[in-house]
Amino acid sequence: MGADLPDPDGTHEGRPRAWLIRHGETAWARDGRHTSRTDVPLTELGRTQAVAAGRKIAGQTFAEVLSSPMSRALDTARIAGFGERVEVDDDLHEWEYGGDEGRTTPEIRADRPDWTIWADGPRGGETIDQVAARADRIIARVLAASGDVLLFAHGHVLRVLAARWLALEPVDGRLFALSTATVSVLGWEREQHVILRWNEPCGPGA
Repeated sequence: MGADLPDPDGTHEGRPRAWLIRHGETAWARDGRHTSRTDVPLTELGRTQAVAAGRKIAGQTFAEVLSSPMSRALDTARIAGFGERVEVDDDLHEWEYGGDEGRTTPEIRADRPDWTIWADGPRGGETIDQVAARADRIIARVLAASGDVLLFAHGHVLRVLAARWLALEPVDGRLFALSTATVSVLGWEREQHVILRWNEPCGPGA
């Protein structure tokens, strides 16, 4: 990918873009277990994916590099080559799953049929509006930056962030599937916020 992004008619005009990297594989992510504050490490594959993420964005210049405080995101940032620059921003932590932490969707649906986090939220965790408020603060930080900002974080919070970048309701994050070890870019077409890249894989088979 590098620094080559679509910019029809020069419409980017130097505005800051948000580059999103969802952390590499963990055992819980692989198994579909909801993971927020549980500090699950990267698998060996996840570490390999982090190296590939660094290669995928090689040549791009960033005004700021921010990460969730969780080791799976921070280690992805460090392995990708940003260990000396990365700054922790707690607003990038994953949706707080409360009593649903560590559970899979089928396990949750055993007692709450047809449950989705987007419609129902987690039991005893954050509301979607609380997640959106954090995403909005991250977007404000990106817009105030002197150049592009690189964000290392998690699936649900990044999906909400994408929805808010597009001025959509936070629940519309459900429309943006996002795998582990992927690169996405939120940018501009003239003054309009747009998605320039989404869910591009890093690592073996990418």
